[in-house]
Amino acid sequence: MKTIITAAVLVFAINTLSAQKIKEAEVPKAVTESFAKNFPGSKAKEWEKEKDLFEAEFDLKKVETSATFSADGKLMETESEIATSALPKAVTEYITKNYPSYKLSEASKITDASGKVSYEAEIKKGKEEIDLIFDSNGTFIKKEVEEHDTKDKD
Repeated sequence: MKTIITAAVLVFAINTLSAQKIKEAEVPKAVTESFAKNFPGSKAKEWEKEKDLFEAEFDLKKVETSATFSADGKLMETESEIATSALPKAVTEYITKNYPSYKLSEASKITDASGKVSYEAEIKKGKEEIDLIFDSNGTFIKKEVEEHDTKDKD
């Protein structure tokens, strides 16, 4: 199990390090058309390319949201910010037990292409930020350590 978690964290770190901000003009037409179809009336604030995936950051009904697409325009997952109080009780219990000195700062609901839901809880202690991923029942899946960059936060 540790090997799987370590591998998942490594893949995430590589993907995060390889993510590049790009201009909308550099996004494949199939992706921008799929974005417009899936999120009518929304405007991407920022686009990023991570390997062969494209991620749009935007507001959906005043909620900070991101959507990831394959190069052919298939919607892979959507991540929407939620109130930390909206996390399953098992998530907050896990954090309290395993990270007692950390503060729960942000939460997101992630829905993949098949409709499977998971949750991300961002916890902080000083300058350290950790993302914890949980399944739809609040069972811990993996830990992702945030890499600090010079990107401005909203």
